[in-house]
Amino acid sequence: MTTLSPAQRTLRAAKDSGTMLDRNLRHTLRSPDTMIMTIALPVLILLMFVYVFGGAMDVGPGPYIDYVVPGIILLCAGFGAGTTAASISTDVKDGIIDRFRTMDIARSAVLTGHVAESLIRNLITTSLVMVVAVALGFRPTSDPLRWAGALGVIAMFVLALSWVAAALGLLAKNPEAANGFSFAFTFIPYVSSAFVPPESMPTWLHRFAENQPVTPVIETVRGLLMGTPIGDSALLAVAWCAGIALVGYLAAGALFTRRTTD
Repeated sequence: MTTLSPAQRTLRAAKDSGTMLDRNLRHTLRSPDTMIMTIALPVLILLMFVYVFGGAMDVGPGPYIDYVVPGIILLCAGFGAGTTAASISTDVKDGIIDRFRTMDIARSAVLTGHVAESLIRNLITTSLVMVVAVALGFRPTSDPLRWAGALGVIAMFVLALSWVAAALGLLAKNPEAANGFSFAFTFIPYVSSAFVPPESMPTWLHRFAENQPVTPVIETVRGLLMGTPIGDSALLAVAWCAGIALVGYLAAGALFTRRTTD
């Protein structure tokens, strides 16, 4: 048996991850209902908040749509990343993971392929939601550098949630349970600065909203797109995303080892 060097193992893992990514992207393209729902739900929520609740929202100067769009983008990312949990759980339930174990591929490639597909899919849907928002009146004031920064923060957030989703997909007994576990991804943004300023909430909820991980991410994206003050939100956003991604990665790795050695 040939022993591979660390560089060769890394190259092999990258190649196998690319193969798994291609496989997952093909599955997504063959299941357009998943993509449609990933886009439709945030767009419907955007329409609801702008046209139903927007007139009653007091968020300071500027139209409400300029305030709410960054939150909708994060909601979109959370919903899209949550579908990764169901995809991985389906692979486990259908025995696909066991088939991969019999093949000469890097073990890490299976999860990496799912996470990479989640990142690409969510960036595409986020872009489409942004186009709809602009058509509805959203007017960002940022320059290309700030746009790139906002995209980078969104990508970090999606990556972090995708690794957590991978762990939840391996933890769940079936895809339905995986969907239930990932429900928090779509709920947490509501208790943040996504739709209303935290200071408008009751004191106890205000403290939670200001100190949970989604708020600094939203404030950073909002500041980069709309030119509002960012303060220490960017540093907190990066720290939260890195920490969540690390925990999700380690948990997914441990659960994958357990599920494939039973």
